[in-house]
Amino acid sequence: MTRESASASAQPAPVRAAIVQLLSNMRDGKEIREYLTRFSALDQERFAVIKVGGAIIEEDLDALAGALAFLQSVGLAPIVVHGGGPQLNATLEAAGFPEDRVDGLRITPPEAMGVVRDTLTAVNLKLVQAVRDHGGRAAAIPSGVFEAELIDEARLGRVGSPTRVRLDLVAAAARAGQAPILGCLGDTSDGRLVNVNADSAVRALVHELQPYKIVFLTGTGALLDAGGTPISAINLATDHDDLMASGWVTGGMRLKLQEIKRLLDDLPLTSSVSITRPGELAKELFTHAGAGTLVRKGERMLELTSPGEIDRERMARLIESSFGRKPVAGYFDRLDFERAFVTEQYRAAAITARLDDAVYLDKFAVLDEARGEGLGGAVWKRLIAHAPRLYWRSRSDNPVNEFYFSTCHGAVKHGRWTVFWRGESDLTRIPAMVARIAALPATLEEA
Repeated sequence: MTRESASASAQPAPVRAAIVQLLSNMRDGKEIREYLTRFSALDQERFAVIKVGGAIIEEDLDALAGALAFLQSVGLAPIVVHGGGPQLNATLEAAGFPEDRVDGLRITPPEAMGVVRDTLTAVNLKLVQAVRDHGGRAAAIPSGVFEAELIDEARLGRVGSPTRVRLDLVAAAARAGQAPILGCLGDTSDGRLVNVNADSAVRALVHELQPYKIVFLTGTGALLDAGGTPISAINLATDHDDLMASGWVTGGMRLKLQEIKRLLDDLPLTSSVSITRPGELAKELFTHAGAGTLVRKGERMLELTSPGEIDRERMARLIESSFGRKPVAGYFDRLDFERAFVTEQYRAAAITARLDDAVYLDKFAVLDEARGEGLGGAVWKRLIAHAPRLYWRSRSDNPVNEFYFSTCHGAVKHGRWTVFWRGESDLTRIPAMVARIAALPATLEEA
């Protein structure tokens, strides 16, 4: 951790605290090094676009500024796009322009644009100064990035939709190591200032930049399921239709999912949208577990019912990459194959075998680069839906055991193995099953 340690020693106290907080959530430095290497290989303006609502700036500014300063301490300069809803509500009402909306867009009379400009500029400068106070570097860009056309002047007034993104100011700031802080003020081709919806601004910027990461910072810090529990990962390729058909996906969550899908439909497979809180931003970006909801375009899931359907070369590469060892000779022929769930690009897979009337998980393999993408979670979800009674084993020093312990219904250490199970209703079977599973022959070559 020499780069991070050296960087931390030179940083102001709030940034050092952020680094310590991040590292305290990690077992070792491997994850942060992986992500730093991946992010650092990108053009700086393509690292991440972060959308911040005005409420976050109002209520959680300190955590937000500290998180942005931390990213700079490790050499990353995200592009931040902020709104200013609560601030505009207050200043416009004080100026005699009560809030009025059509289709979710704020009606903005031409005579109100001066108040809108001054308010959003003040919000922009407030965030920039807060980042600087935390030891970071930020560039104030309240306007000049979004060229827009009026949507419907008769109904909405000076509300515009982006038609072009001018990236020169953004690129110059990012390459100079400053976080570009963009306000949602646009201008028309004939020079009129317009109010631009923050979601529309983010969509236009993302379309132009094709960033690696897109982050929405919200008060809830995640999308929530029907019981109000945060959803850790959503794979749109496999989850979208089911979610949209659910009775509990309504209102703001439905709109958010639709907006995210529109964003990701136009991006490469590797892109993702994260929803988290400002104080959890570093953990969301730099750890596999994350902190919030990760939404990916995702890959289709293949369910293979015979060993002949497996692309053995690709599966063997996945296993070797995941475990650091090759499958033993004849692995696929020796396996009493039951099923395989594998993503279409062979980046995550679960292979099961028959063990009398139980299902035995022989291999659960996920590429390192895919561990933070939710693919492993998608495969696991499909696996346990298929096999409500499931056994598997893992070497007792395997770092993945932390996840296994969190999802199993029981576990027993037996020699060098820990044997796990889910859904076993007859507890008298367990001792014999544990002994039998621990005695199964090796399936990977010795290191």
